Amino acid sequence: MIVVTGGAGFIGSAFVWKLNAEGIDDIVIVDRLGSFGKWKNLVNRRYADFLHKDLFLQMILGDRVPFPVESLVHMGACSATTETDADYLMGNNFHYSCRVAEWALRHGVRLIYASSAATYGDGSQGFDDDETGINDLRPINMYGYSKQLFDQWCLRHGIQKQAAGIKFFNVFGPNEYHKGDMSSVIYKAFHQIRETGRVRLFQSHRPDYGDGEQRRDFVYVKDCVDVMWWLMENSDKNGIFNVGTGRSRTWNDLISAVFSARGMEPQIDYISMPDNLQAQYQYYTEAKMDKLRNQGCPVFFKPLEETVRDYVVNYLNAHEAHL
Repeated sequence: MIVVTGGAGFIGSAFVWKLNAEGIDDIVIVDRLGSFGKWKNLVNRRYADFLHKDLFLQMILGDRVPFPVESLVHMGACSATTETDADYLMGNNFHYSCRVAEWALRHGVRLIYASSAATYGDGSQGFDDDETGINDLRPINMYGYSKQLFDQWCLRHGIQKQAAGIKFFNVFGPNEYHKGDMSSVIYKAFHQIRETGRVRLFQSHRPDYGDGEQRRDFVYVKDCVDVMWWLMENSDKNGIFNVGTGRSRTWNDLISAVFSARGMEPQIDYISMPDNLQAQYQYYTEAKMDKLRNQGCPVFFKPLEETVRDYVVNYLNAHEAHL
C-alpha cells in the first residue's frame, strides 16, 4: 500500500493521478477535506481508502496501522505563506511530520516528503540544496520556517540517509482550484482575464527590478509528480532535492504566456503591494538543479509557455477540469 498524506490537496492528488496512470490503486489517502472543495480532486481517482489526518496520526502513535505500507509520500501541510498562527504551523507542519517520519523509518517504509523553496528566504544565501548549508538559511515567513525546522530535524536524526525531501519551487497546474489566495498567479490571471480582459501584478518596490520583472522558478505540477515517482522507484536516491525548472522567468513572461494561450495580447496593470507582504516578498527564485540531475533523474522540465498552454487550454478552459 502507498500512503499519500495531503492526498486530496494540490500536489498530493496530482501524485495519486500519476500512480493511477502507472496502474497503481493500492493507495490510502490521508487528509482533512474540510469545506474547500478538495474532495473534487479525488472524484477521478482510484484508491483503496481515505483516512482523516487525525485518525492516521493516532494509528502511527499507537503503532496500529492495519495495513502493510510500502511507501509513505508526505505532502500534507498548511502551505499558506501568509499563515501567522505559529503554534498551528508548529503542530501541523513540524510535529506531525516528525511523527510520520519516525514511524516510516521504524518500519522500513520509503519516505518522500515535501519541503519548500520558502526555506531559502530572501535568496541571499542562494538556492543550493547542498545539505551542509541548510542551517544558514533564513526563511522570511512562518510557513518557510516550519519546513526549515523539519529539514533540520531530519538531518539531526540521520533521516536524510533513508528518505527524500523535495524543495518545491513555484508549482502550478490542475487541482489547485481549492487553494484560494494561495492558488497560482496563472489561475488568478485566467479568471481576471475572463472577467476584465486585464491582469493586475504587483509593482516592484526595489529599484533593481522593474514592474513585473520579479523572477520566479515556475514549475508544472505534472513534472513535479514525475520526479516524485522517480524518487519512489529509486529508493537509493536520498537527501533533500530542489524541484524547479532551474530557469527563472519573470511575472511578465508568465502573464504573457497566459494571454497567448487565450489568443490575446497582454494587458497588464501594476498595483501597489500590500505593506504586510513587502517584508516577506521574494524577488528572485531559481532552483539549482545539479544535485537531482547528478543522481540520474531523467525528468525533463518542459518550457513555461508549453506548460501554461496545457494548463489553460486543457484544464482552465475546460471548466477547471481535474486530473
